[in-house]
Amino acid sequence: ESRAANASNKEINIQWYIPPLAKPSIYTETKVLLLYAYNTKPVKISNIKTFSSMSIFSGHLWIPLARIISLREKLSNLKQQVEMLMQNSKSLSSASESISFLEQSETLKIISSKNPKMNVEKVHLDEKTEEMAKRCLSEVKALLSVVPALSLPLTEIPFDVTLQSLASLEDMFDPANGCIITEESLFNWIISLFH
Repeated sequence: ESRAANASNKEINIQWYIPPLAKPSIYTETKVLLLYAYNTKPVKISNIKTFSSMSIFSGHLWIPLARIISLREKLSNLKQQVEMLMQNSKSLSSASESISFLEQSETLKIISSKNPKMNVEKVHLDEKTEEMAKRCLSEVKALLSVVPALSLPLTEIPFDVTLQSLASLEDMFDPANGCIITEESLFNWIISLFH
């Protein structure tokens, strides 16, 4: 059984399509097609001919390529900023403990050699980073909203900010690849934009 036929949890699958033959005129900007599908309940498809479900949705959006590239760069910068915040908070907490420099470096070697999963703990943002996040997420909202003109800037962050959620958003806006998003608060926010 393939992954395409099974989803054990709620997930959004994102893929991009860049039309190879579409030659934009000098008056129009290059657009790419965002294809999305998501399920709101676990799904198992055994026979595609007889399958029907009220919990599977799909759609597409045409989005200007230049805006996607710009947004991905901003999301990458935001993720780096959050990584630095986390590193600084860990440095402060470890400085308060009585751990020698040698023990710390040995611990770092062990952690890096295990190739840990992306951090899923919620990050507490400082004011500057929170404003940066609101600007980025307002742009995500404007790109994905059905009626972008009615998309107002965000006044609060609509999901739990973790390194995993930021990495997922960054991957989502990479036109060279697709991605699957499963984090619940991020999932809920993104599907609310598709309606």
